[in-house]
Amino acid sequence: MFEPVHGSAPDIAGKGIANPIAAILSVAMMLDHLELPALAERVRQAVEKTLSSGAKTPDLGGELTTEQMGDAVLANL
Repeated sequence: MFEPVHGSAPDIAGKGIANPIAAILSVAMMLDHLELPALAERVRQAVEKTLSSGAKTPDLGGELTTEQMGDAVLANL
């Protein structure tokens, strides 16, 4: 029920260049739904801090892989 709505992007599947931010933010939506607003806000703040630090995947003009971007957000939790 909580997923990004942009589709599966089969043209870039397995290339490690997908931006995971929408999927990560869908976790925040799920946490809000589960009435865990503090945890949801931590996720949103981690994403904001990560993006503010300049971390970017190719779609944003950066060079991070999908995994590296996920790890960057995780490091900011």
